[in-house]
Amino acid sequence: DVGMTGLLGYGACYEAMHDADLLVLLGTDFPYQDFLPGARTLQIDHDATRLGRRTRLELAVHGDVAATVRAVLPLVEQKTERSFLDHMLHRHATALEHGVSAYTHDIERHRPIHPEYAARILDEVASDDAVFTVDTGMNNVWAARYITPNGRRRVIGSFRHGSMANALPQAIGAQLAYPGRQVIAMAGDGGLGMLLGELLTISMYQLPVKVIVFNNSALGMVKLEMLVDGLPDYQIDNGDFDYAAIAHAAGIHGIRVEEPTDVRVALGDALTHPGPALVDLATDPNALSIPPHITAAEGKGFALAAGKTVLDGGVGKMIEMARVNLRNIPRPTITA
Repeated sequence: DVGMTGLLGYGACYEAMHDADLLVLLGTDFPYQDFLPGARTLQIDHDATRLGRRTRLELAVHGDVAATVRAVLPLVEQKTERSFLDHMLHRHATALEHGVSAYTHDIERHRPIHPEYAARILDEVASDDAVFTVDTGMNNVWAARYITPNGRRRVIGSFRHGSMANALPQAIGAQLAYPGRQVIAMAGDGGLGMLLGELLTISMYQLPVKVIVFNNSALGMVKLEMLVDGLPDYQIDNGDFDYAAIAHAAGIHGIRVEEPTDVRVALGDALTHPGPALVDLATDPNALSIPPHITAAEGKGFALAAGKTVLDGGVGKMIEMARVNLRNIPRPTITA
């Protein structure tokens, strides 16, 4: 595992793709053109309209991915040289460990709760075959970076359409389909607020769905998109609501967490509760997801937004945002 690329990316994947001799795309219509290298690329897909749609190809194969791979593997000479792979694995492991430790060292000083820390603790306490449903927005990033895939876990989201408020409805469906598995909805406060009535559904049917609310009182991804476009955030605040109290009123076990030192105990309590449960994590509204690759235009946009915010009297706001995110490792690469 060398991480991921694209907007959710982390670790060494971006460097691995750009330094590789050959990039093989198996059944993926990779949407992020800015992250694709100019390297030699081979693409296999059952949908011919996707071939070469994102980047120039050395070879395009129209067919079933599994059948094609099975036919090609016997013809490929296996090589024992793995210095490139080992180098990228080491870079990814170092970046991931460094990034995690930045938010787990002296955690009592990191208040409000940093979402990356909460996501890593959730990964550690969740079952090995848990089903995670992930709201569109920042939760996509935290899940992609910190929920460890092991072949048994499943992650469900609205990755193609980017629809908000998907986590809780998807969790209801997953729990009904797999009543014996742990189902965890990683919800944002923005998404949960849109379909708050679904809490009544899991209460009424006593579905043991565990709702983990990353409550930053804002639309975090919209905030980030505005900043990179040079716009100070505007009308992205949701208000500071106590979703644990709302859950309790609906007959659901609800826990409100404001201290980082209480995160592990609260998550463990919720996941072992026999019925539906909700954990309302008061996360840092200034925490941003830094992609592995930032263009000069995006960097310029962020600087422009920062300047406008400062001129509007928001010096303290920008200082706090910098303080929170300068710990974010790995450092992104910036290109023109």
